Amino acid sequence: MASPPAPGQAAAALRPPRSNGGWVLARRIGAGLFFALVLVLIVRQARNIDWHEVLASLQEIPRTALLAAAALAAGSQLLYSTFDLLGRHMTGHRLGTRVVMRVTFISYAFNLNLGSLVGGVAFRYRLYSKLGLDNVTITRVLGFSMLTNWLGYLWLAGALFCFWPMALPPDWRIDSGGLRILGAALLAAGIAYLVLCTLARGRTWQLRGQALETPSLRMALLQLAMSATNWAVIGGVIWCLLQQQLPYTEVLAVLLVAAVAGVITHVPGGLGVLEAVFLALLGHRLPESTLLGALLAYRALYYLLPLAIAAIAYVATELRSRQR
Repeated sequence: MASPPAPGQAAAALRPPRSNGGWVLARRIGAGLFFALVLVLIVRQARNIDWHEVLASLQEIPRTALLAAAALAAGSQLLYSTFDLLGRHMTGHRLGTRVVMRVTFISYAFNLNLGSLVGGVAFRYRLYSKLGLDNVTITRVLGFSMLTNWLGYLWLAGALFCFWPMALPPDWRIDSGGLRILGAALLAAGIAYLVLCTLARGRTWQLRGQALETPSLRMALLQLAMSATNWAVIGGVIWCLLQQQLPYTEVLAVLLVAAVAGVITHVPGGLGVLEAVFLALLGHRLPESTLLGALLAYRALYYLLPLAIAAIAYVATELRSRQR
């Protein structure tokens, strides 16, 4: 027999539905249609790919390119691991630097491969709560880290699309003018955040029951510098694996497009989405086998290898907490 609902649940059930239900439904339908479009694109392209050529292209990547890409990947992972240190500064909790970076690294590795809800959210709450942080503090740290990540994205993607638009396939209806408009909008959003931090420093905002404090302009600029550098380094990983056959700015721009496509489709790790976007935007510039070989190496260096290390670190952390 099912237990009766708690008083709060019963009260919530009696409340009238929210007025934004139509907007939520429209967002879900839009995301579903986008996911279906990407899935069709992936299946169509997968049927026409010679995977023997892809493996041969993967094996032909020079060792120097692999080493350079591995070094950049390690640098990006290390840099992202410092994002939660900004949240520590904003919340004032007293966990050590190495502890915070270890939690961030583990969460990021699982986030890349299993999705944000499992990696970025669930792992942070579990690990931080075991270390003594309350849910409110964890939420603020997580939110500030996510804000840092996407602030750099806004500025970097905005600048690339606005001032260095990529060469789109000739049969696409969108031209460089459309990219410039999109880039200007992204830059405007990034500028608006800096203006907010300048004019409303220290102000507390209530968002879904959480109190969020506006950082100082100095902190916002640090967020921007760290995040933009991280995105730029990730682009450098793929650029090295492509053996610099395309301009770096174009490779980075395609990566930024693929990142948003992966978020919209909610595919863990952007599996297939990343490849579909690169093939769609750069397939007219390089052979498909070359692109896919480089992307397979990228997944191995930036996704799978950190995941293996993070899994070991997570097990060690759990064992250490049980011994305590």
